[in-house]
Amino acid sequence: MTETHCTRGEQLVFEGLQGMELAADRWEPAEPRGTVLLLHGGGQTRHSWARTARRLAGHGWRAIALDARGHGDSAWSPTGLYTLDDMVGDLLRTVATLDEPPVVIGASMGGRTALVAEGEHPGTVVGLVLVDIAPRLDPAGQARVRAFMRGAPQGFSTLEEAAEAVRAYNPRSRPTSSLKGLEKNVRQREDGRWYWHWDPDFLTFTDDAANTSPSRMIRAARRITTPALLVRGRRSDMVTTEAAAELLGLIPTARLVEVPAGHMIAGDDNDVFTREVHGFLDVDVNVDITRRSDRFPR
Repeated sequence: MTETHCTRGEQLVFEGLQGMELAADRWEPAEPRGTVLLLHGGGQTRHSWARTARRLAGHGWRAIALDARGHGDSAWSPTGLYTLDDMVGDLLRTVATLDEPPVVIGASMGGRTALVAEGEHPGTVVGLVLVDIAPRLDPAGQARVRAFMRGAPQGFSTLEEAAEAVRAYNPRSRPTSSLKGLEKNVRQREDGRWYWHWDPDFLTFTDDAANTSPSRMIRAARRITTPALLVRGRRSDMVTTEAAAELLGLIPTARLVEVPAGHMIAGDDNDVFTREVHGFLDVDVNVDITRRSDRFPR
């Protein structure tokens, strides 16, 4: 399918659990084939999906990239606590306001949220793309992510210093000639220093084993019947080949594609990733939204 003209719509605000305001961006094609909702990973923001969202809209899909609670421009938890139940509840509230059930593309934490939401509330989505996430994650990879997120409690003196921290964590990521993209993932406080654009209390999410429970994800996966795609990075230090195989055994409708990237797939090899997603949407996903709307949770 050739790309069509699309426009980036206004910024949106959804209401999650406890009245939490969730920021989002929307890309609108002239004649939408359906809706794709993009959920980022822990410590990221909706801006990590900007290039993918533009290309999805150019392919005819309404694309909405959402900031999770405590991230980007979304509200921070007033209690300082973040749980998987919160994330799932926010997703269900967001989907319930849409005109049609979406395909959800979720990276890492976003994928875990989407998998549990669909498994525990069947019919939430019409398609599911899990980006380097499975019920069982490699402990060493998880530890490396936690170390990175805890690595700069006092922030950075310059954007260049923040960029160097990202390169140290992910040395194979594409180099950028501008710091504009990074600037969307940090915020400058009154002291002049730059801090990651997420609530430091979000680390409570990573510390609570209940939020990464393999047993809950396995139970949810067994109930999924919607078309599903697992995109695994061949250099991933989070999802092993064994973990990917287990997921495919749990979800009969799922298939696997591997791309030459690490855990941060959309940033490492966006062209390959987006091509695989386009193929999934064109071939695997039943786009008969009218038929599926009878199962849509309102």
